[in-house]
Amino acid sequence: MRLIGLTGGIGMGKSTAAALFRRAHLPVFDADRVVRNLQAKGGAAVPLIAAAFPGTVHDGRIDRARLRAAVIGKPAALARLEAIIHPLVRAAERRFIARAQRHGAPAVILDIPLLFETGGHRRLDSVIVVSAPAAVQRARVRARRQMNDAEITAIIARQMPDAVKRRRADLVVRTGLSRHHAWRQVRRFILRTLR
Repeated sequence: MRLIGLTGGIGMGKSTAAALFRRAHLPVFDADRVVRNLQAKGGAAVPLIAAAFPGTVHDGRIDRARLRAAVIGKPAALARLEAIIHPLVRAAERRFIARAQRHGAPAVILDIPLLFETGGHRRLDSVIVVSAPAAVQRARVRARRQMNDAEITAIIARQMPDAVKRRRADLVVRTGLSRHHAWRQVRRFILRTLR
């Protein structure tokens, strides 16, 4: 079974690309969804984050805006948060891969936003980077998340530059053109790599 990474900066269109792989009946591990579940009411990360970042838990779940404010622009705080979250996400990923393998999947798509930044690419067979023009990226983030320009800039700044990710990719899926264009790229990759 092949392990394929799917990554790209915030607002680049990873969700669109992941949906295209699901449409092709490939299992997709969504690291962001796992993190949201870990931070939801009853999530395994809630008590750990509450202890490390007082005031970021409300009604038994993480207040993402408060947590973001507690770590953005603060490298030591961000490292403390990542030390809590990353091991929990990796454990969920291992369980997901084992299930997919038991079901005979030819490949698993690992949708991980900080794939290169965390060194996760080293354990994969190939990496797909999702990319869009910077103006499209910022517009998407503004529309979907309630963040101001300073918050968007801070998040983008801590991610590896898009140009660097594209150079390191086995495939670049351009999502700034059209969904049909992205689907053609994904379909070609699947036919060439997995069939």
